Amino acid sequence: MTGRVVKGSVRHEDGGIAFRVVDRDGHGESLPVTYEGAVPDPFRGGREIVLTGSVMNGTFVGEPETLITKCPSKFTTKSDG
Repeated sequence: MTGRVVKGSVRHEDGGIAFRVVDRDGHGESLPVTYEGAVPDPFRGGREIVLTGSVMNGTFVGEPETLITKCPSKFTTKSDG
C-alpha cells in the first residue's frame, strides 16, 4: 500500500502504532492502519508511506518491518514556463 498518513491520526497502541492513510494526493476516504515493528524516524502525519500487508475487517494490517517513509524532496525542478 502507498498513501499519505493523515495528520493527527497516529496513536501508539499495544507495542505498535495505529493511524489512518489517504491516497497519495491527500484526498479520498481514509483507511485505518495498524502496524507493529520498527518505525522510521521521519514517520509522522502528512508523510507518504509504503507498507506491505493486507486488509482484515476493514483495517489494513501492516506486516512487521515493512514500513517505509518517503521523505519529501529537498530539491525541486523549475518549470521553463
